[in-house]
Amino acid sequence: MRTSDIVLPKPTPFYKAYIDVLGDVELLGMLERQLGNFPKFIESIPDDKMAYAYGPDKWTTVQVLLHIIDSERVFQYRALRFSRGDQTSLPGFDQDFYVPNSEAEKRSKESIIEEYQAVRESTISLYRSFGPSILSREGFASNLPWSVASLGFVICGHQKHHRNILRERYLL
Repeated sequence: MRTSDIVLPKPTPFYKAYIDVLGDVELLGMLERQLGNFPKFIESIPDDKMAYAYGPDKWTTVQVLLHIIDSERVFQYRALRFSRGDQTSLPGFDQDFYVPNSEAEKRSKESIIEEYQAVRESTISLYRSFGPSILSREGFASNLPWSVASLGFVICGHQKHHRNILRERYLL
């Protein structure tokens, strides 16, 4: 499935932006490409930039990295629920609660890479199991309709969005 194949029901500009940043890509190919690229990107971040925040009340580099991982876990869980036909409306999650409670400052770069790889491999395994009919299944989360496919693309686009921010504002 490609980004051009999905239609977000009543897309919000917030989530649509994560899909749009990808261009027209194939879902599994993008998940796998990011698994190959993102650990190298994390490794390339200078150690003295891991605790850097570009302004007051902004997350540090390491907090952004853990936010990417946490968000992927949440979106993956939603995809699992909807893929199995669960029509329970799922609540949102407050990233501003998650980030300060992540204890990111205690994490090594190596542990973040290891966790990212484990989470992404799990996402890829889950999405490999989905056929077209499952990818089109829908559910509600954060009071918004989602398809299983759109959640996969948002996982990829969310990561790319934050990688761009890290490059533009943190790694100058």
